[in-house]
Amino acid sequence: MKMIVAAAVAFFALAAHAQGWPARPVKLVVPFPAGSATDQVARLIGAELQAALGQPFVVENKPGAQGAIAAAEVAKAAPDGYTLMVTTNTPQAANVSLFKKLAYDPVKDFTPITRYGTTAFMLMVRPDFPAKTLKEFLAHARANPSRLSAGYGSAGSQVSLAMLKSMAKLEVVEVPYKGIPQAVADTLGGTLAFTFVDMANALAQAKGGKLRGLAVTSARRSALAPEVPAIAEELPGYEIVAWFALVGPAKLPAAVVERLHEANMAALARPEVKEKFAAIGTEVAPLAPAELGRFIQSEIEHWARLAKLAGIQPE
Repeated sequence: MKMIVAAAVAFFALAAHAQGWPARPVKLVVPFPAGSATDQVARLIGAELQAALGQPFVVENKPGAQGAIAAAEVAKAAPDGYTLMVTTNTPQAANVSLFKKLAYDPVKDFTPITRYGTTAFMLMVRPDFPAKTLKEFLAHARANPSRLSAGYGSAGSQVSLAMLKSMAKLEVVEVPYKGIPQAVADTLGGTLAFTFVDMANALAQAKGGKLRGLAVTSARRSALAPEVPAIAEELPGYEIVAWFALVGPAKLPAAVVERLHEANMAALARPEVKEKFAAIGTEVAPLAPAELGRFIQSEIEHWARLAKLAGIQPE
């Protein structure tokens, strides 16, 4: 009887708390460095949520281990709505196949809230790189086995690189980074020959003339850069697409989830917000909490197949 009473008290306490949420600033944990695509999405949506819900949504970057460090921290946070994570396919799906052991369960330890959208990656080189097209790039890489180095800073960029090596039969030196911005910096500096860049950063680099895009990882050319071919045009069947979403710790109160999702959906429906997402290379494609939960489970299987095709062994 005492256990039933205690459970009832805890339930009503949570319900009362949810009704007054948010009463103070909310932390948005980002599992990648400042300047990454996930960081840009978090700051964009954080400003929208702050305006809608009346409390600051403060971005906190926790990069490392392909997002696993941040994910493990959020999984252990109190389910009170004050610690959330703007996540991606990396910590919520691909890491299951990239690591032998994780300190969190991407399904059981989280409450799905809203998917924001999808994005692709762009294979980028310096303007002085000898190959000017994807076909020339592949020929150059085959003629120089193990002499080209490439960096990655997320599961999407890692699998993009591994798939390219596997499908095109290339020998390339792989260099891991905490995030894509660091790989971009070393490509600019000449330490790396090329890298796969999320569309948010790729568009900025191409616009500034600092890096040149040779191809995108989506099945077809992107409307954001229609002049850049898809890798699939040379390697049929090649496709890597990433996504962004909002999750919280497991057992987040339903009232908090509902309020967050409604605020997110209202923001994503506005044309000016869609334009802001497009400017950082993301196509708005929302999913509701239950839909996102099922999607994450399907993505774990999807990225397992991609990792196997790419020949990636768990670390």
